[in-house]
Amino acid sequence: MTDVAGVILAGGLARRMGGGDKGLKTLAGESLLIRIIQRIRPQVGPLVLNANGDQKRFNAFSLPVAADVVDDNPGPLAGVLTGMEWVAAYSPNVKWMVSVPCDSPFIPMDLVGRLISEATKQSVPLACAMSQGRTHPVVGLWSVALRNDLRQAIVQEEMRKVDRWTERHGICHVSFDDVVIGNETIDPFYNANKPDDLVRVESLLEN
Repeated sequence: MTDVAGVILAGGLARRMGGGDKGLKTLAGESLLIRIIQRIRPQVGPLVLNANGDQKRFNAFSLPVAADVVDDNPGPLAGVLTGMEWVAAYSPNVKWMVSVPCDSPFIPMDLVGRLISEATKQSVPLACAMSQGRTHPVVGLWSVALRNDLRQAIVQEEMRKVDRWTERHGICHVSFDDVVIGNETIDPFYNANKPDDLVRVESLLEN
């Protein structure tokens, strides 16, 4: 969908993973990040990686890299804002952006289509993915037109919680079914936050 951009959020500190780049952790012979790229790239037009520090460490992925546009690691909203402002600067005709984290290797292949369809149907500027009765605030669709409002919320209001900001503007929720891996089912938005999570997912992929 060339009229929708994508941002992969990799700007966090990965404390529960022991620090470093979560997206560069290996899972069954491939990095988490390459698995995410393979799933999200066919669903969007422009695609950018939000990550801080030396950009050269991501050269192998052939993606533009954008560091947080606000300081002091204020959380995932900073990554969303970074993506929005990158889209506005480099793809000004694109009105929508989808965000996904760098640690969810089973992102649905119909994620973008379903989010944009529901947001359009309900005439709202935001959409959020759900699974197993839970929302996933950083897996969502964002109207790029809201970028200035988001910047003000982060910088002037010191807002950090995604849900507090999205509830201001109107948001729909789209539920996704579990995925089947081998003989087991797993949440499509399963996060590999800790080393043990990587071990679990790797065992599923190898079976």
